[in-house]
Amino acid sequence: MDSLDAALKKSGADAFVLFASSDDADMRYLTRIVMHDPFIFVKRLRQPGMIIVSQMEYDRACRESTTAVMTRTQAGLPDILKRERNPANATAQMITGQTGKTVLVSPHFPAALLRALEEETTRVIVDDGTVERMRAKKSRDEIRLLKNVQKNTVDAMALAITLIRSAKVKKGVLYHGGVPLTSELVRTAVHKHLMDRDCRVVETIVSCGYDTALPHIIGSGPLRAHQPIVIDMFPQDETTGYYADMTRTVSKGAPDQQIMDMYAAVRDAQQLGISRVKTGVTGADVHQSVVDYFKDHGYESNSRGFVHNLGHGVGLQVHELPVVGPAGEGLKSGHVITIEPGLYYSGIGGVRLEDMGAVTASGFANFTRFPEELIV
Repeated sequence: MDSLDAALKKSGADAFVLFASSDDADMRYLTRIVMHDPFIFVKRLRQPGMIIVSQMEYDRACRESTTAVMTRTQAGLPDILKRERNPANATAQMITGQTGKTVLVSPHFPAALLRALEEETTRVIVDDGTVERMRAKKSRDEIRLLKNVQKNTVDAMALAITLIRSAKVKKGVLYHGGVPLTSELVRTAVHKHLMDRDCRVVETIVSCGYDTALPHIIGSGPLRAHQPIVIDMFPQDETTGYYADMTRTVSKGAPDQQIMDMYAAVRDAQQLGISRVKTGVTGADVHQSVVDYFKDHGYESNSRGFVHNLGHGVGLQVHELPVVGPAGEGLKSGHVITIEPGLYYSGIGGVRLEDMGAVTASGFANFTRFPEELIV
C-alpha cells in the first residue's frame, strides 16, 4: 500500500476511496474478495485498507478479504437514510464519515456518487491510476498463478489444433466425426476443456480464411483446408481472477504463398520482439523494433499490415499495464506481458502469434511452451 500512501501525500487527501464490485480489477486487487455487488474500499494515510459491506456479507468478508471490514450499519447508513432518501447522497455521507473532507477517488468512480461526494467534502480529487500501476508489477505468487492459467491455455490450444490436424478434408471443408468442423465446434471444445479446469472463458477467436484479416472477429461456420485459422484464447481462472492470453495461426495443408510469407515474417518479428524485452527497455522501443522489421520486409504498420500494439500487460485484466506499443514506458521486472505481432490484409487473410511471459533483468521469461507451426 506504499504507493497509495504516496498518492495520498501528493494529493493532500485524507483518504482514498473506491466504489465498485470485484469485477473491477482494482477492487479485487486491493481486497482479494469476490463480491459482485458494489461495495466501498477506504484507505487513510498510513492505515490499512478497510471495506464497508452489507451485514449479509460481513462474516464472509472477514474470512476472505485481506482488509479490515465494517458493515454499513456500523458506518451509520441506517441513521443517514432516516434524513437522506437519495441513495447516492446517503452513500456519500457514509463515506465521508470514514474519510475526512478531502478525498482521493478511483478514476473509475461512478459519476452520480462523485457528484454527491463533492457536495459532502471540501475537495474530491480523481486519482491518476495508482492502483492500476501497482497491479502491473506482479509478485512471485501472482506470477505462479499466471503461469498456472497459461498452462491450462496451452493445453486447450493443443486440443484445438489436434481437432484441426486430425480432421478429414472433403471438398475443401474440414470434417470431424462425420460433420463439418466449425469455428463453433472448436470453440465449444476449448471452452469445455477450460471450464473443467475452473476457468471462465468467452469470445475465444477461431476465425478462418479472409475473416482472419479482422484481428478480433470471433469466427463462424465451417473451417476450410489451405486457409489460415487464427485461434486466440484468453481465459480467466475462476478462483484467482488471473487471466492468460495466447494465439496461434495454423492451416490444414499448405495455404497461399502470401500467407506463408506473412507467417514467416510474424514468427521472426515475434522472436525479435522477445529478444528486445528486458528490465529498463521501453515498451515503445520494443514495439518500434517490430515496426521497423516489418517495414524492412515490405509490410506496413498503419491501417493495413501490423495494425495493433505489439503487446500488453496481463493480470486481473486481460489487457492492463504495461503498454508494449507507441505509448509504452519502461518495462520493469515483474511485469507480465504478451508479445503478439500480427499482419492483416483484406482479401488475403491474417496471421498472429502470441506468447505471454514475465519481464526480467535478463530478458523475457516465456510462460508459453508450445510450438509455432503453420501447416498441420
